[in-house]
Amino acid sequence: MHTLEVALGARSYPIHIGTGLLDRADLLLSHIRGRQVLIVSNSTVAPLYLERLRKTLSGYLVAECILPDGEAFKDMAHLDLIFTTLLQHRFNRDCTLVALGGGVVGDMTGFAAAAYQRGVDFIQIPTTLLSQVDSSVGGKTGVNHALGKNMIGAFKQPNVVVIDTDVLSTLPDRELKAGIAEVIKYGLIRDLPFLEWLEGAMPKLLTREPHTLAEAIRRSCENKAAVVAADELEQKDVRALLNLGHTFGHAIETGMGYGVWLHGEAVATGMLMAADLSMRLGWIDEAAVTRTRDILIKAGLPVTPPDLSADEYLEHMAVDKKVKDGQLHLVLLKHLGEAVVSKVPAAVLKQTLETGAALGVSV
Repeated sequence: MHTLEVALGARSYPIHIGTGLLDRADLLLSHIRGRQVLIVSNSTVAPLYLERLRKTLSGYLVAECILPDGEAFKDMAHLDLIFTTLLQHRFNRDCTLVALGGGVVGDMTGFAAAAYQRGVDFIQIPTTLLSQVDSSVGGKTGVNHALGKNMIGAFKQPNVVVIDTDVLSTLPDRELKAGIAEVIKYGLIRDLPFLEWLEGAMPKLLTREPHTLAEAIRRSCENKAAVVAADELEQKDVRALLNLGHTFGHAIETGMGYGVWLHGEAVATGMLMAADLSMRLGWIDEAAVTRTRDILIKAGLPVTPPDLSADEYLEHMAVDKKVKDGQLHLVLLKHLGEAVVSKVPAAVLKQTLETGAALGVSV
């Protein structure tokens, strides 16, 4: 087992990464104050792992809230199901919420924990690669709105993140690849040696070779933890760098309908769009764009944007957390391994948005 720390002073917390951790009560007990525990999961994950977690938490008063599975259900109406369950069981301020699932479950559980009785504890047990390497760490929580993704939420750090790599054995291949997009992101924005390692390790990663998978998760979490410790509330344009490709990706998710494209798939295409835009600004060369495209293709991720018009992209991108005083700021690549947040000339942005299918063509 590897243990990392998200260094936030008195609110620091560990990230445990290893096999068989779902059965390790000792990793959870010190992070549960009261006797009441609500496990929030979804209709896909609960049949696989809920009873194991219940057994691990034997001795506590355990209730459960099972949400439908999918990004389409990450909304206020389904968030209310968590609050209803808490109130029906008369959970008090010493209760602990446990998120057992992917990014949707983790985001919604964290948001519920931030709001219920003005704040209760919660624990992250992520079950998808994407949630293990990204969304479970750092305390960003929230739900989607029909007009914009993740626009309603709160910062709420978990007490602990427990990453059991064994659960990835039941993860569909498409979900695995979507998670790899967020892994690649760390190499592109701040860790060139990691990107180089991924270029060679990708075949083993796709076949879920245990040591390769664990190393990719560990290095991703190290990068995420360092960024969160430096800029927890995204006030210094440091944490914002984690959003490479996300403004484009969120526009794809919103424009196509939540759940049509997986988050990681949209982000993968968004990262290539960001690389193309960076090249148009003269920051990286064509070889760097090709290299970005090639590793995404090697991971089995989409690199051709959907058939949305430039105006549709711009409409959705205007409803984004990185819009400041009416001006869109984007995360772009100064070099491979170094990202920046920058305003972009509208005419240059439109060129990238109109490139469409050409992005998926290797030069």
